[in-house]
Amino acid sequence: MSTIEFNQMLLNNAEFLKPFAATLTRDNEAAKDLFQETLYRALANRDKYNVGTNIKAWLYTIMRNIFINNYRRRSKQSVVFDNTPNDFLLNLNQGAVKNEAIANINMKEVQEAIFNLPEIFKNPFLLYYDGFKYHEIAEILNEPLGTIKSRIHFARKLLKTHIERF
Repeated sequence: MSTIEFNQMLLNNAEFLKPFAATLTRDNEAAKDLFQETLYRALANRDKYNVGTNIKAWLYTIMRNIFINNYRRRSKQSVVFDNTPNDFLLNLNQGAVKNEAIANINMKEVQEAIFNLPEIFKNPFLLYYDGFKYHEIAEILNEPLGTIKSRIHFARKLLKTHIERF
């Protein structure tokens, strides 16, 4: 099959790929990119097309494989979106000096606030603070899991009201 014949057959049978690309990606721009990449790969690999086979199935397979490979590639990458304002960069040249005395005072205030909690909230919170999981705390204190979660939640709320400047 000549290059012109293959190109003509490709153009005649490529339109069904657009809705399929939109279904796969659920994004108009990504669908356009996927469609273009599929046509590019089909043209680049026209020597692998067997004359007489279903061109639509061949193109469908190419598109599906590109989509799957791109999905796998994206899932391995960790993407973090930073939507925070960058106002803090305005005074970037100002140096911050770490003051351990203030940090120690702040930590003492936090510990004092924890130990001033009612016993019903303090015990589960201290276990959680020490690194135990909710279900482990529930087993240790012989309480239902939901009770432990709510007590830790209320302990956090009480601490937040006692220590407002943090």
